[in-house]
Amino acid sequence: MSTSTQTNPNPAAPTRVVVTDLSKRFGTVHAVDGLSFVVEPGQVTGFLGPNGAGKTTTLRMALGLITPDSGSATYGATPYAALSRPSSQVGAVLETAFHPGRSGRSHLRVYCAAAGIPDERADAVLAQVGMTDAAKRKTGGYSLGMRQRLGLATALLGDPQVLILDEPANGLDPEGIQWLRNFLQHLAHDQGRTILVSSHLLAEVQQTVDRIVIIAGGKLVREGTIAELADPARASVHLRSPNAAPLQQALIDAGAQVEMMRPGELTVRGMPIVAIGHLAFTSGVELHELRTANTDLEEIYFRLTAGQEEFKGAPNVPAGTPGAGPTEPSAATDAPAAQVRS
Repeated sequence: MSTSTQTNPNPAAPTRVVVTDLSKRFGTVHAVDGLSFVVEPGQVTGFLGPNGAGKTTTLRMALGLITPDSGSATYGATPYAALSRPSSQVGAVLETAFHPGRSGRSHLRVYCAAAGIPDERADAVLAQVGMTDAAKRKTGGYSLGMRQRLGLATALLGDPQVLILDEPANGLDPEGIQWLRNFLQHLAHDQGRTILVSSHLLAEVQQTVDRIVIIAGGKLVREGTIAELADPARASVHLRSPNAAPLQQALIDAGAQVEMMRPGELTVRGMPIVAIGHLAFTSGVELHELRTANTDLEEIYFRLTAGQEEFKGAPNVPAGTPGAGPTEPSAATDAPAAQVRS
């Protein structure tokens, strides 16, 4: 299966996605409560939160599938409902559900007809996501990873400036995950597209995104780069020395927190890297390695969301609602390339 990442540069102007004071209540539950954040063009932004945090409800409101009680989500200052050609401006996949009796190519051509896109675009996006060899196969025989790729192809049909993807790496094998990472970064960094990705695979998010937005209980917890969200007090330094034991004691005596990871390797917290290097020099200890350890997104995430109460998100969207499931779009509606997770 081909895994080409070549795409045609998108000529559209960069589009900033702005969520402002977005709120939605279901009965007594605030699924989303005064949520505000920004997704910048040219970046991959991770959208994280515990189960029931309000992520899917937020994405549904951003795509015009649920009406917010208050607030807004805009694309270049325009709400989704007011976009002139939404499927050519915003591509989204919230659930990979397809008619099992249709081929991948047939599925895409149905959406092409709905959005007024030439049929040949279907084969172009199949090639982009490495699905050319499976174009004629019925989607009922697709693996979960293949359905994820087809969902991404659907979102790309209109060559949109903005992509909103819910759990796009779910079901992909390690090679597929690496391909997806490179593909999304190519779309954002090389073509200036605006990409928002919801995922629970924190290690993969750390390798893929430029910024993260963390929500819990329907509210914003923090947003920023991983470095910006890191707790300086928890920052660690890794060092390697053939004479680590006396340096370990000297660091402890100086007030640092020190852990020997394996013989000759220490992890140090509570002391700047420059001070550690100076202490090693004055102690006459030879260093073979001294570096700041990578900030762990998992540690940041669980620290920021610890003790957060889980809320139920939006109820199931009724059958027939645009984007509710494997129903096919009407040519009269220019329906978004999105299926919504309940």
